[in-house]
Amino acid sequence: MNMAAKRQVRDRRLILALCIASLVIYINLYMMQGMLPLIAEHFAVTSARATLVLSVTSFTLAFSLLIYAVVSDRIGRHRPIVISLWALALSNVPLMFIHDFHTLMALRLLQGVLLASLPAIAMAYFKEQLKPQTMLTAAAVYIAANSFGGIVGRLLGGVMAQLFDWQTAMLASLVFSVICVAISHYLLPKTRDAVKRERNERRWSLKRDFAADMLGFVHHLRDSQMRLAYLIGGVTFMMMVNQYSFIQLHLMDVFEWSRFQATLIFLCYSSGTIASYFSARWIKRYGQLPLFTVSLVLMFSGSLLTLLDTQVAICAGFLLSSCGFFVTHSCCNSFVAVRATSHRAKATSLYLCCYYLGAALGGPYLMLFWHQAEWQGVILGSMLLLAIIFVGVLRLGFRQRQATLPQPA
Repeated sequence: MNMAAKRQVRDRRLILALCIASLVIYINLYMMQGMLPLIAEHFAVTSARATLVLSVTSFTLAFSLLIYAVVSDRIGRHRPIVISLWALALSNVPLMFIHDFHTLMALRLLQGVLLASLPAIAMAYFKEQLKPQTMLTAAAVYIAANSFGGIVGRLLGGVMAQLFDWQTAMLASLVFSVICVAISHYLLPKTRDAVKRERNERRWSLKRDFAADMLGFVHHLRDSQMRLAYLIGGVTFMMMVNQYSFIQLHLMDVFEWSRFQATLIFLCYSSGTIASYFSARWIKRYGQLPLFTVSLVLMFSGSLLTLLDTQVAICAGFLLSSCGFFVTHSCCNSFVAVRATSHRAKATSLYLCCYYLGAALGGPYLMLFWHQAEWQGVILGSMLLLAIIFVGVLRLGFRQRQATLPQPA
């Protein structure tokens, strides 16, 4: 086998390994969202309070991304991913034996830390190890895998909430996670760059390199276009992921859907999965700014459509909104990855920190509107968030036009 063929095989192994790992990450993250009715029943809390399980996980996940970015820049991409994946799989063991909601929240806080490794490192790993054209394709496939993992996790949670008790559901999660982590570990190639970086992991000054790491974060935060991409991605996720939590409650209350039937709304994520797959092609053809505009229109139209309050209108609305959301996420992801010429993992982790921090804040934020006017209140809260996204997209376009203007001599 010649060198080109070997590189192609290695590239495919890397992409497949990280996609399988992403299934583990997003199934463990979102399975609880599909199990909200079972969580409310098992731990004797209200359905609205049960939604906080996703918020606390997203909160620690958000800030842990920054830590993994620093660690992976020091010791390589391979080791943090492998160690955290195995720890995440095994963290399902204590979940099998708890009966207190506060203990569940504490364990989900811990899982949030473990869930952060792959999202923080994957895009930087791709950019370092793949050619630019392959990297764009890999990023699109990886984001599609994220979307698919989110769908499977939520549906799996719904099935288990309908058929199993809490302990059996957590046992199933443990078995699935261990199998997928083992496959990903086997496929993941250990690259020369990562090995070299790991061998030299102790050859650095803590004080000097901590300052350099902080300067790396500050470098990206000083970039006004990066800040706008972080804002757009974070506020978009703040709205979208939490809409899915509250629509389950609405479907069960108004249309009397069962636990499992309510999780079928997550099939609407499939439009986002398809959009993610084609996003690299669309970005190359049309550019990011036109796609931002289209996705904003889709999310706005989809959210308003659900106010017709029929089952068909709700499903159609979420199909539109999910498509718009994942196009936005793909645009933000590729924008940050391409714009970052240094401290790449830090650039990606800052974006994802804002992204998941949005998810964490969105639960309590939309809960205020839910308590006042239920689903109509959630849509009102969403419209305010869409207005912020609209301003962000306008300013990003203005900044990009300014950057292309000839500078005075």
